[in-house]
Amino acid sequence: MFDKSNCAECKTVACQMKCQWINYDSIDAAKKEVLKLINEDEDCRILKDCMLCFACDEYCTYNSHPFDKINELQEKYNSQNILPAVAQNSIDMYKAKGQFVPRPIDPTKPILHKCAFPKMNAKEMKGPMFDGLQSVGGLHYFCQLVYQHVAKPSIIAERVPIILENFKKTGVKKETEVIMWHDECYGLYTSYCQRNNLEVPFKPVHIFEYVYNYLKDNESKIKKLNIKAAYQRNCSNRYVPETDKFLDKICELIGVERVARKYDRENGLCCAAPFGMRGHKKEVRKAQNDNVQDMVDFQAQVAIFNCPMCKDTLERKVTGKGMKAYFISDLARLALGEKLDY
Repeated sequence: MFDKSNCAECKTVACQMKCQWINYDSIDAAKKEVLKLINEDEDCRILKDCMLCFACDEYCTYNSHPFDKINELQEKYNSQNILPAVAQNSIDMYKAKGQFVPRPIDPTKPILHKCAFPKMNAKEMKGPMFDGLQSVGGLHYFCQLVYQHVAKPSIIAERVPIILENFKKTGVKKETEVIMWHDECYGLYTSYCQRNNLEVPFKPVHIFEYVYNYLKDNESKIKKLNIKAAYQRNCSNRYVPETDKFLDKICELIGVERVARKYDRENGLCCAAPFGMRGHKKEVRKAQNDNVQDMVDFQAQVAIFNCPMCKDTLERKVTGKGMKAYFISDLARLALGEKLDY
């Protein structure tokens, strides 16, 4: 979890100075707030003004995971003033119901992890790229990191050990490859679990890596798309920025120019979907309009998504500006000659 050992001597205070939501008059002002955070001061400005986008974890040059401490204290002090009914609705909505009955799997073959929403993206999980994969999905496998967006990390800590046990019950082995459709799932098993000393009973594989390897195996079938695309980087990807290199490789293989827009890579902008339920309606409109206009300004023809929430939130705005919205796997399938009926 949070490692405060370097905070007092940190020269850049990057976790705060790079924040897109909190502005400071000086580095010294930011340092004072970080010291309040370390001392668990309820009056710490960070706790109230944070928009829960996880970016500070990536900005921190010491890999100290400041957002873990921020989120913990936000829950402790209810710093975000989230209505209890709103938080409870979220907690109940994604709680697994009924007895867990594991789906039999072959641990020697890859598994597609569809998370809690296998029906939501059913059409995107079809075609030769996915048809041969066995799969797991449903609330009994739900990664739970969504609760960071409502400042309820205790729910994650409570439920994740149960999910890990559910995977064990399916018969996975340490070498079993489990392909994560969502960044949040991959971030859970390759970042959250490690910093909380939780053993993962399988080998997590990011969807980008899987798509890239599939493309390399079928490179002779690729027909370059020759389009410009803007990538909507989601919050959970902050935990696993190393996966970005696979997106670049995919784009190069299939003839997609990833436009070098303002709100990409380290400067990626949250889709703002969770802001409204926390009472930040003005910030929702501004963030979304700025984000989509940035795509337009760089002549993107397509918006690439990897998070279903980001896609559902921004798709209408994106298409309204004349762009098409796709998951990166969809673009890969198009480059391989598939016809998509959506």
